[in-house]
Amino acid sequence: MSIAFPTPDEAVLSRRNEILAGLGRLVAPEALIVTEDERRAFETDGLTAYRQLPLAVVLPSSTEEVAAVLRFCRDQGVKVVPRGAGTSLSGGAIPQPDAIVLGVAKMNRVLEVDFENRVARVQSGITNLAISQAVAHEGFFYAPDPSSQLACTIAGNIAMNSGGAHCLKYGVTTNNLLGVTMVLLDGTVVELGGRHLDSPGYDLLGLVCGSEGQLGIVTEATVRILRAAEGARPALLGFERVEDAGACVAAIIAAGIIPVALEYMDRPAIRICEAFAHAGYPLDVEAMLIVEVEGSDAEIDDMLRRIVAIAEPFRPKTVKVSQSEAESAAIWKGRKSAFGATGRVADYICMDGTIPTGQLPHVLKRIDEIAKSYGLGVANVFHAGDGNLHPLVMFDTAKPGEMEKAEAAGEDILRLCVEVGGCLTGEHGVGIEKRDLMTCQFNAADLEQQMRVRGVFDPGWLLNPAKVFPLEGRVAA
Repeated sequence: MSIAFPTPDEAVLSRRNEILAGLGRLVAPEALIVTEDERRAFETDGLTAYRQLPLAVVLPSSTEEVAAVLRFCRDQGVKVVPRGAGTSLSGGAIPQPDAIVLGVAKMNRVLEVDFENRVARVQSGITNLAISQAVAHEGFFYAPDPSSQLACTIAGNIAMNSGGAHCLKYGVTTNNLLGVTMVLLDGTVVELGGRHLDSPGYDLLGLVCGSEGQLGIVTEATVRILRAAEGARPALLGFERVEDAGACVAAIIAAGIIPVALEYMDRPAIRICEAFAHAGYPLDVEAMLIVEVEGSDAEIDDMLRRIVAIAEPFRPKTVKVSQSEAESAAIWKGRKSAFGATGRVADYICMDGTIPTGQLPHVLKRIDEIAKSYGLGVANVFHAGDGNLHPLVMFDTAKPGEMEKAEAAGEDILRLCVEVGGCLTGEHGVGIEKRDLMTCQFNAADLEQQMRVRGVFDPGWLLNPAKVFPLEGRVAA
């Protein structure tokens, strides 16, 4: 799989100084990044295998500045790549030489919190975790919790419809997003949704969430905040066979129990994470589940007893229920650190396919077979409860051809997800990584209709170009 980019617009490149001068009249000097060394910090995102220097980087401080910059870029025919914190694992924020990067990181304030109606209004550059921190003193939290929540922004979460470990019970971003302020390419500022639970007319908010920055740039968001449960406690279940762990996941869900989180790790992931976090993970099992439930002490005890009983027919080798906050924190430290811990031992590509949970045993076996067929290792760590897989295909960039093998293996894994009734992405988005696989999921008519919707908002395809849709066959509005 070789990811291609469009040929840069030479007319735009030749006018760089003119474009920079125009941008310089719209934002403060410190908000415009033009030198090569400073632009290099924005040349890639979480998909670090691909890098391109942008034409310039603009960091506005308000919705009005975003509107002015977009209006200028539309008039000048300059492409715009929106950026939150650059944590995208699908290349969603990778720029192009003839595009500016418009980052929202300076727009990071909590604007309003209404505890009575359980909503918060924030600027889109705020980090995911900062929302929960801002409301924790009143016993509230913001539910979506990607592993990168310490760094990732709400803007990026909205663009990719991010989830996290607790999405099984609380849903992903779209289930916790009530409204946005969004700037269109012509500088028009629109309000979609609001503080209320529903709106008349078309669900444009649902269209924006997951649109990967191709319809407009979100500058503010109104999100749902929830009362924190009385308590929560995880348990570890270790299995000698991968198939047993997968079947146990399906059995827990089939029993009508909805844990707050249901996470899966296989042997390579367990060993990697344990070496980093020292969480007390069992090292003599092939697969492990982290099952967390919440509620009162009595509710937690009852649900954990039921879950252990459901697991019994699948012969768990390890059953360990957390007995303290310290144990719980250690268990989650291992899971939350999985991507970084894997990076200590190997280069890797993190895939993001979603499958029906009943297909877990079959798909896990096939993922292992696919990786071995390329002579590569794979570590599986993912949100098992909703079937959102994150296989980490490991390779060594120092060995010629290994990255290409890893990309090919990842492509086969995503095709497998579609074949069993799943889809190409659960929360990382399409970006450039899965762009050329969209034809596996959608036929030509499907893609044309999606591109026509995109073209209504951005007829010139200036917003986050070269992402999501195959480069050939684009259609205007």
